[in-house]
Amino acid sequence: MPEEVQLRSAAAEAISPFAMDRKVLGGLLFLGIFLFFWISLNPFVDLTLQASASIATDNSNKLNQILFLCLPLASVAMAMATPMRGKLLQPLALTVPIFLWFLLASLVSNHTLNSLKALILSYLVVLGANCCLLLPRSQVHFAKLIAIGTGAVLLLCYYGLYFLPHLSIHSAAEVMEPMHAGLWRGYFPHKNNAASAMVLLAFCGIFVMRAWSKWTGLVLLAGSVWFLLHTGGKTASAMLPAILLLAFIFERFAWLRTAIAFGGVLLVNVVAVGAAVSPGLTSFITSLGVDATFTNRADIWRLAMNAVSEFPLAGYGLKSFWRTEELVYGGTGIETWAVQAAHSHNGYVEILLSVGFPGLILSLLWFLAVPLRAFNSLEKAGPPSHAARLFLRIWLYLLFASTLESLFFESASGYNLAWFMFALALFGLRYEADAQQVRERPRGACTS
Repeated sequence: MPEEVQLRSAAAEAISPFAMDRKVLGGLLFLGIFLFFWISLNPFVDLTLQASASIATDNSNKLNQILFLCLPLASVAMAMATPMRGKLLQPLALTVPIFLWFLLASLVSNHTLNSLKALILSYLVVLGANCCLLLPRSQVHFAKLIAIGTGAVLLLCYYGLYFLPHLSIHSAAEVMEPMHAGLWRGYFPHKNNAASAMVLLAFCGIFVMRAWSKWTGLVLLAGSVWFLLHTGGKTASAMLPAILLLAFIFERFAWLRTAIAFGGVLLVNVVAVGAAVSPGLTSFITSLGVDATFTNRADIWRLAMNAVSEFPLAGYGLKSFWRTEELVYGGTGIETWAVQAAHSHNGYVEILLSVGFPGLILSLLWFLAVPLRAFNSLEKAGPPSHAARLFLRIWLYLLFASTLESLFFESASGYNLAWFMFALALFGLRYEADAQQVRERPRGACTS
């Protein structure tokens, strides 16, 4: 029976009289999930209002909760109808132990219900990202869907600039950071969120250029880069060309891949977080002309690492440390302003704080070892596809961006798009490697 490889990141699916209906339904579901995690139901945030001190995962509404549950589960239902259903959430040898350890950390947390809720929502994001990859029927179909999704995001951002400027551009009337007045943020809650999103959109634009339409991709790329330059996000603006170069090096020089993935992440974390706890390292970094506080993140990291030393094994549970009553009103605020932070501003520190060293080790194996092995396997069969290069760029960018922002296991609606895209890249690279093996199998070969 004839089969087609799905965007080279999903395996063959038998052709049937209902193929077109499944294609349309799958495309609509893909866009629903993509836009839900990218835009949410309440995209524009009024920063002139006093920020709530409550835990982020408590801020939701019934419709948002229903969609958060139903969209990923609907994608699971469609994914189970494909031959790739046995590949969901692979490798199970890591994803299951990670979930179980996070579950244990939630059960022993002082905020068990809140932590359990954050864990469930976080894994629903993972589930949605995984199943999204099984919905497009080809790489071109995937590129078209990405073009529609990213185009909608950009249109909404630019719509906000012209029609809702008070909700799309930072102003001096804002409560927390009036110094950002004039910088673009679109519908995102902060210029840094917008800048990071624009980098991801730029990668998508390049993918659309290569895989489907040159001019459509070019418009998406130009629109995202132009917006990025007006966010004032210096780190994101510098990382866009840097990641493109790093991905090129990663693809061309296999012997450097482990050093880039493991060594690069370790080095940046040692330099950044190490400067917060080591006066000697602080002095050295300062002597190089670098801000050793990393725009005041050092105080947050110092507070976080002190907290980790008290519960190094199981941590505090997801979303159960920052902005809790114990932290905000426990007296620590007299010593440091960092108690007002919403997160660790470092994804690796946040994991350590939430689920301890075992959780961090398991997560690093999933985040680093699995994609590295998948890309090495994929590369042996020939040049990577355009989809594989997209996943590689997203993966590398978010690995390094997470050294300055807490992007992993994010569950709050409107803030979880980076976690969604990272999970998409993790599973995408594995599916690319699996699809490459399917292509390499001779036609008519026995599959039993």
